[in-house]
Amino acid sequence: MSAAPALDAGAASAQALVIRDLVKEYRPGQPVLRGVSLVVPPTGLTAIIGPSGTGKSTLIRCINGLVRPTSGEILFGGHDLVGLSGGALRRARRRIGMVFQEYNLVERLTVMENLLCGRLGYVPAWRAWLRKFPQRDIDRAFDLLDAVGLSGFATRRADALSGGQRQRVGIARAIMQEPDIILADEPTSSLDPKTSVEIMEILSRLGAERNIPVVVNIHDVELARRFASRVIGMSGGQVVYDGPPSGLAERDLKQIYGGESWLA
Repeated sequence: MSAAPALDAGAASAQALVIRDLVKEYRPGQPVLRGVSLVVPPTGLTAIIGPSGTGKSTLIRCINGLVRPTSGEILFGGHDLVGLSGGALRRARRRIGMVFQEYNLVERLTVMENLLCGRLGYVPAWRAWLRKFPQRDIDRAFDLLDAVGLSGFATRRADALSGGQRQRVGIARAIMQEPDIILADEPTSSLDPKTSVEIMEILSRLGAERNIPVVVNIHDVELARRFASRVIGMSGGQVVYDGPPSGLAERDLKQIYGGESWLA
């Protein structure tokens, strides 16, 4: 896959996210990401597929600042995230909603308290400590609980929820940030097939309703085909397919996953 086309400042600002020549080496000379370039538009659900170890999660973690790339650019909201640190990085991360594979909820807190954690970057520390959130945030949290199918669960502790319910809370918490993009790292890997479809439907629907682009790192090719408006196929730390799910042919899957036996 060739690098993303060069964009001037005006064109880049019209995109949700622009990644250019991104490289990540955990060990010198052994890159996990090998010059990844792609553009994420301001709407739609983008699915990143590929075998384990090909760099999908590393790419997501580079975007949200959990991992610092070795080189390259991540342009988001007019800034290169790679060059940010301290308060500037924290402010940028407020606008990036994150949905985790293992949910990352505070188990001892209630569902409502976990949702309000999505507002921690926007309220003074003392108000958060005393759980004195603005009524607007509380009302919005109740609306989001309805939207993810958890009406009536506000006072339930997180450790009393099923996996699918926890992931619904994780999605609602990410949207509570009022983000400009949502990143989801393997959000269905711990879930049964029926629940996995429900989680992907929620991500797709809420992203579309709120005009928030969603980027999902996912193993399930059929879920990617069903819910994504665009598929990024990665192999060996590189992008080898970038296009609509309808264009994802068997030859592309062989190139992404290697060989033919896995298709049998």
